[in-house]
Amino acid sequence: MRKIVLSGKRIITGEGCLSVLSEFSYKRVMIVTGGKSMIESHVIDRATDYIQKEDTEILVYSGVPKNPSTEDVDRGLLKCQSFKPDCILTIGGGSALDCAKAILLFYEFPYLNFDNVLEYNLKGLIPAERKTALICVPSTSGTGSELTRGTVITDIQKELKVPIMTDCLRPDIAILDVDIVMTMPKNIVAETGMDALTHAIEAYINHNLDEFDEGLCSSAIVGIMEWLPKSVLDNDKEAREKIHNYQAMAGIGFANVGLGMVHGIAHAFGAAYNMAHGLTNAIILPYVLDYNRQDPTVDKKLKELSYRCHCSDIVKEIIKMRKMFDIPESFNAAGITEEMFLEKHDLILEHAMLGATRVNPVVMNKTEMDKMIGLVYWGK
Repeated sequence: MRKIVLSGKRIITGEGCLSVLSEFSYKRVMIVTGGKSMIESHVIDRATDYIQKEDTEILVYSGVPKNPSTEDVDRGLLKCQSFKPDCILTIGGGSALDCAKAILLFYEFPYLNFDNVLEYNLKGLIPAERKTALICVPSTSGTGSELTRGTVITDIQKELKVPIMTDCLRPDIAILDVDIVMTMPKNIVAETGMDALTHAIEAYINHNLDEFDEGLCSSAIVGIMEWLPKSVLDNDKEAREKIHNYQAMAGIGFANVGLGMVHGIAHAFGAAYNMAHGLTNAIILPYVLDYNRQDPTVDKKLKELSYRCHCSDIVKEIIKMRKMFDIPESFNAAGITEEMFLEKHDLILEHAMLGATRVNPVVMNKTEMDKMIGLVYWGK
């Protein structure tokens, strides 16, 4: 038996659809956002105007960094516990959305904390129902967090990214407004777009793929391959909107199916060097796809994707696209020195074997993973 969930209550799309916030009547709204971009572009002001009613109180928690830590969640949780919201509205990139979801989890269930949450989740003891509403407005097109049942938080002391996957984290409302993603700079459009492509392809080649998510993931892959260059290079609004919707489709797909080794390695490097998640995925993706081709089912799927994307080989096409976007071909080229790499090599190797690597279509051992992290570091 399989449980397939496409979204929470609603997915709202279209130009200017942030205005749907005016239809809600929450009394106490906590807004969680990132650094400056959503504030300086006045998106937070617009959201506040939409939700502000005569008896509405609003609290803004800002400054969530690109890799939110347990400390960032704890700080937000203290504000949340004091404010007692009936709705958490998060506006920003995947980091802001992930931080907001973790805050919500610990606010709803005070007996949970970072020390025991994984054990509770493993035993299926976290309730799916909650009282506080969760509305997600992504400002980047890649994370899919506005539609998934997960959050990823960094433990700085352990240099480890901790994924928490549980049904109560699936947002009630996802608002996909193209006007908001038009504020992204070129490099963020590229990196988050490659993140979405990674989500779609890893889910598509995962052996857990079902017919429902096959349609979502394959369509997202073909759409992203076609429209991402125009979205990045031309700042084209139609392309931005299409990528914003395709990344959401990829998010639904991987939430049901799972991912693979790209994410296992990306989380290890990202936590060790505080690198943006989309960038790490973009560096790693072609190497892992090439490696996973040894599995006949994966090889067949990649050939099918190449045909649908009108190219001779989709992996080579991804490498071309990565170069087109000025994304480094290796972690060494991205500025991680050999000394930095060797210093944390063993930690990266250990952590790369965790998480999504466990559901990679080719079963990994440490010897093979050691070769793989050397490959993505040197690009050879």
